[in-house]
Amino acid sequence: MSLKAGIVGLPNVGKSTLFNAITKNNILIANYPFATIEPNVGIVTVNDERLKVLNNMYSPKRLIETTFEFTDIAGLVKGASKGEGLGNKFLSHIREVDAICEVVRCFDDSNIIHVEGNADPIRDIEIINIELTLADLDVVQNRIGKIEKKAQTTKDKDALAELSVLKIMEEALASDIPIRRLKFSPEEEKMIKSFNLLTSKPIIYLANINESDIGKPNEYTDKVREYAVKDNADVIEMCAKVESEISELDDEEKNEFLHELGIKESGLDSLVKSTYHLLGLRTFFTVGSDEVRAWTFKQGMKAPECAGIIHTDFQKGFIKAEVMSYNDLISCGNELKVKESGKMRLEGKEYEMQDGDICHFRFNV
Repeated sequence: MSLKAGIVGLPNVGKSTLFNAITKNNILIANYPFATIEPNVGIVTVNDERLKVLNNMYSPKRLIETTFEFTDIAGLVKGASKGEGLGNKFLSHIREVDAICEVVRCFDDSNIIHVEGNADPIRDIEIINIELTLADLDVVQNRIGKIEKKAQTTKDKDALAELSVLKIMEEALASDIPIRRLKFSPEEEKMIKSFNLLTSKPIIYLANINESDIGKPNEYTDKVREYAVKDNADVIEMCAKVESEISELDDEEKNEFLHELGIKESGLDSLVKSTYHLLGLRTFFTVGSDEVRAWTFKQGMKAPECAGIIHTDFQKGFIKAEVMSYNDLISCGNELKVKESGKMRLEGKEYEMQDGDICHFRFNV
């Protein structure tokens, strides 16, 4: 799957430090605005405990995790929608991602420059969101200008339907309301998707805190959580500096460090999993002595499409999918017992793949 998430925020809020930790890439980190101009793209793995269990069960020659892309996009500033701070270039990079991870600084530190002078997470969120809203408003109004006369003179059904949706979006955006907060029919959603609007993309807020605040109440983070309710968005609290340190550790050292901090899961693991699900991504597995592998698919895909993720020939010549669920395999103990219990299934072309399915595809080309 080619879906990807973009990391955005004001300059110097911890985006690049976080991106380094996620992808273990050594990109430029500097204490001044616009240290990142071109977007940095990295492939991240999804830490799936189920894959480790399957690896122990099958002892394959190869173990392959599922992955997706994160993009580190340069810091936005006030006026970005009008081209300030190379804003138009940066906004175009955001248009290319499928979900937004907005990093918000939730700590005070006089040694780290803040482009607005001081930490204020809600102000910072609204600066970003207003710029995205203004950029979308420009797109919507340009489209209205092109289609309005045609719709009113020809009474074309499709044009009138599009104009109606555009007018609803124009009113919302003019009131600083992002498109993701509006409700549309499936047909209207399909139409809106073609505009590739920034504020229609799903969002996660990343509250970047100080190391000394880990596990403690944080007034800034509480404000972000309250704000995020409007977008029905997740908020993940993490210290980018600590996450960067954790990313350099092996699994055993990492677990010990997390235990010392009183944390069950690193912020990065939470982020990757939340973003994965935010994008509507799910995982199926193929297993055997040669290879145990996790495959990413989009929720709602049917068995032949998922077979095509492995190889196009699998989809062209699809016959059946032999399917068992991960939970059934674990509860039964092994494949043979899954079959004996009648929980191994043969599914056809209309079967909608489920997260955790373990599959063997039958095909003939």
